[in-house]
Amino acid sequence: MSLAWDVRAASGTETLPGGWTVRRIGDLVTLVNGHPFPSESFGPNGDVPLVRIRDLAELSFETYVTGHVPPSALLRNGDVVIGMDGDFNLVVWDRGEAALNQRLCLLRPRTQVDMRFIAYALPSSLKIINDLTFATTVKHLSSTDVLSERIMLPPLDEQRRIADFLAAETGRIDSLRELRTTQVALLGERLTHRWSTVIAQDGKDAGWVPIRRFVTAITDGPFGSALTSAHYSDAGARVIRLGNLGRAEFRDHDAAYVPLDYFDELKRHEALPGDLVVAGLGDQNHPLGRACVVPEHIGPAMVKADCFRLRLDQSRVLHDYAAWALSSPPVNDQVALLSRGSTRARINLEAVREIPVPAPSLKRQRRSMAILDEERRVIQMASQRCHSQLDLLAERRQALITAAVTGRFDVTTASGRNATEGISV
Repeated sequence: MSLAWDVRAASGTETLPGGWTVRRIGDLVTLVNGHPFPSESFGPNGDVPLVRIRDLAELSFETYVTGHVPPSALLRNGDVVIGMDGDFNLVVWDRGEAALNQRLCLLRPRTQVDMRFIAYALPSSLKIINDLTFATTVKHLSSTDVLSERIMLPPLDEQRRIADFLAAETGRIDSLRELRTTQVALLGERLTHRWSTVIAQDGKDAGWVPIRRFVTAITDGPFGSALTSAHYSDAGARVIRLGNLGRAEFRDHDAAYVPLDYFDELKRHEALPGDLVVAGLGDQNHPLGRACVVPEHIGPAMVKADCFRLRLDQSRVLHDYAAWALSSPPVNDQVALLSRGSTRARINLEAVREIPVPAPSLKRQRRSMAILDEERRVIQMASQRCHSQLDLLAERRQALITAAVTGRFDVTTASGRNATEGISV
C-alpha cells in the first residue's frame, strides 16, 4: 500500500509530465535499518559517534558507541536518513562516518537515481503518512511504509537538473531564514540588555532589599496528593501553573481548573486578580524566580505546587514593578544562588522571602515600568514581523520543492529571483 501516493491520486491534482514515470521507492533505493546497539556500549567518548533520532538536527554528537559496528550501520556522507518515530524527519547526512541506531533507517541509490532528488521528493510523502497515522503516544513508521511509497520520477539528467536548481534556490531561501533567525535572537538580547540596565540602575540608586520586607501575605501551592490531575475539571476555579508564569507577563494558555467545591477546601492557596505570582522551579529557558501579575479577568484561582502567591505593601513596591524586577537578569542571577537541585533549579518559600529587589520610589518604579513596557512592545512587534517572514519563507521553500519535484515547471528556464520576492533583508 502506498498511502501518500493514494491520497494524492485520489485528489486528482497529480499530472504526470511527459517522460516521467511513477516508481516505488523500493525500486529506486536500498534501505538499511539502524542497529540495536546495547546501551552499555554508549558513552560520552568512544570509537564511533552514535546517531539517534534526537541527533538528526544537532550539530555535534553527545553519545559514542564502543565495540563492533556492523558495516551496514555505518553512515556516510550523502546517505538519506529517516527518523522512524515521531515526526518522520528526513536529512541528507553530511557529518562524516557515524553509527546508525535503531528506529532510524538509511537510503542509498540504485541505478539511474540521484539521491538528492529523492531527498527533496520524499518528505511530503512522509508528512502525509505522519498526518494520517493514528497514535496514542509516539507515531511509528515502518520500512515497508517507506519502500512501498511511490513518487513521480523524471530521467536521471532531469533529476540532476532539478536537484541542482533546488540546492541553489533553497540555499538562497535558507540564507535569508538564517538572517531572520539571527535578527530575532538579537532582538531578544536587546531587550535583555535594556531590562538588565534599568533594574540594575534602580538597585544601584535605591538599594537592594529582601522582598520579605514588603510581603504582607505569602503562600505556595498544594503538594503531593492534595492536588493531582485527577482533581482537574472542565470548569471551575483556575489553577495557575508554572507554564502560565512568563517573565513579567501572564501566559493565559493551557488552562486547568478544579471544581469550585474542592477549591473551597484549598482557599489558603487562592490567588486574586492583581496578586504577584512567582515561579519556584526553573530551567535554562524559564528562569527560576520569574514572576507576573494575576490578570483581572481570571476569576477564582489558586496556585499549584512550585508557584508562590505574594501580596506586597504596594505603598512601597508595586506588584507590576516587582514582576519586572524578579524576572530581570540581575535578580535571576541572585535567585540562582538561593536555589537547590541538580537538574531543574528550585527554591522554597523561605528562599523566596530572601530574593533581593530594588526599592526605588513609586514614581521611579512607574518610570522604569513605562520604559520596559515600551521596549518590549517595540521588540515584540519587530519579532512578530520576523516570525511572519520566517513562516512565509518556509511556505515558499516547500512550494518551490513541490512544484519542482512534480514537474510543474521547467527548471532549465525557471528563475529563482522571485523565490524571496517581497521579503527584504
